[in-house]
Amino acid sequence: MNRRSVVKGLLIFAGGVAVLPSCVLEEGKASIPLDHLDVSEGQEKLLAEMVETILPTTDTPGAREMGLHLFALKMVDDCYSEQDRQAFMQGMAAFEGMAKKQTGDTFLDASPKQRQEIIVAVNGKNAPEEVQAFYSILKNETIKGYLNSELVMTQLRVYELVPGRYDAYYPITKAQIS
Repeated sequence: MNRRSVVKGLLIFAGGVAVLPSCVLEEGKASIPLDHLDVSEGQEKLLAEMVETILPTTDTPGAREMGLHLFALKMVDDCYSEQDRQAFMQGMAAFEGMAKKQTGDTFLDASPKQRQEIIVAVNGKNAPEEVQAFYSILKNETIKGYLNSELVMTQLRVYELVPGRYDAYYPITKAQIS
């Protein structure tokens, strides 16, 4: 019997057994580390599609492409109270149920037009209170993330410190002097 091949096979098997749990356990988790929220991969995809419906891609990148769903998750995880985090998670589950009830399908499987109709229904206060609380948090954080993004702050907004530029060669007319 060849001892080297047996030891080699045993080491490969032991390495596979050691690595296997880390591969299996991380499959259904969110792509960013969260301390207080337990968000699955499916819920993260739902949030990505929701923020994309709120701020779609036009001549500028959309909210999903900018990662604003991850920004919203991190802000809720870090900056909101335990009560608000629970309301966010309960509202997300209620939103999934409301979308399924309204369209007969999940939000992810709905067409873009149906997604907009669902968002309009939530925005129009035709949704349960917990869904509105969830949507309010998500929308506020999405807009905050967009307005503070590198794209907006460097390319879309022209920002000058107060009081502005000093223009020493500004022409003055006689009417402005008196």
